[in-house]
Amino acid sequence: MRSLFSLFILLVFGSFVAFAQNDPPAAGSVPAAFQTSEERYRIGFQDTLEIQIFRHPELNQRVNVNPNGTITLFRLDQPIVAVCKSERELANEIAAAYAKNYLRNPEVNVIAVEQRSQAFAVMGAVEKPANYFINRPIRLLELLAQAGGPTDKAGSRLIVARTGSRSNCRLTPQRSAEEDDFEILHLSLKDVLEAKQNIPMLPGDIVSVLEADVVYVYGNVIKQGQVVMKEPLTLTQAIASAEGLRPASRKDDIRIFRQKQGSAEREELVFSLGDIEKRKIADPYLEPNDIVAVNEDRVKSIFNSIGRSLTNGIPSIFYRVP
Repeated sequence: MRSLFSLFILLVFGSFVAFAQNDPPAAGSVPAAFQTSEERYRIGFQDTLEIQIFRHPELNQRVNVNPNGTITLFRLDQPIVAVCKSERELANEIAAAYAKNYLRNPEVNVIAVEQRSQAFAVMGAVEKPANYFINRPIRLLELLAQAGGPTDKAGSRLIVARTGSRSNCRLTPQRSAEEDDFEILHLSLKDVLEAKQNIPMLPGDIVSVLEADVVYVYGNVIKQGQVVMKEPLTLTQAIASAEGLRPASRKDDIRIFRQKQGSAEREELVFSLGDIEKRKIADPYLEPNDIVAVNEDRVKSIFNSIGRSLTNGIPSIFYRVP
């Protein structure tokens, strides 16, 4: 029994000696096993950092990462590179710099209070297109709300360009190339606004709300000009959007001028509204940038002009008393 007890004491003493001979941890360092998942974030350009030096409040400060990736701190002669480091890694480096010439065993804490390098871009048919710096989880619908929502020119489609780069730096040398692949997500604006496709956003995402396609309606209609195609649009719907036909329109001679694919030339298509109304032919769907031309029946137009003149009393000049 005594021999076993002596062996136990020897093992404990040997372990204590071995531990005492190891190098002490660096000032401010934290073993890797105790690092949290938040330390995966890498500091980037334009980030705002809160630097806290325990027991030395006069050295506490808030700094922005310079365009060259460094920060300048009180009483340190040399700037410190901040980009591509975790908060803990930067804290260790700051602690080492202060311990070298100024403080004894400093304890340093670094907090990225504004992760401005983690930007989301919103562009296209929104009220406030811009880069948005948001340092918390956010979904697509909220990001659109930050941009003021879609404008009247917005169409039915929305694109999210996902760069795959969630930080300024790779987290590990073993990070796979697939993580930096460029990905395009095609979404329905209606589904996004109804929260059916309210996907979580990733830093670096670029959101583009596409403007609606347009067609043009000219000729003998009440309101000539562009007609927005927020949804598939037929010929009769386009004419209705132009507030309908004027009198003396040639309903059997409605022309659509459509650009040929891969060419600057346009083909001419002729339709009869009468046949469409009688369901003899289908109401054709228009394509983006189609030009709809409604022709005027000149004979009917002349008779209509005469009728208006009679109504307005113009012929009374022929019946003047000499």
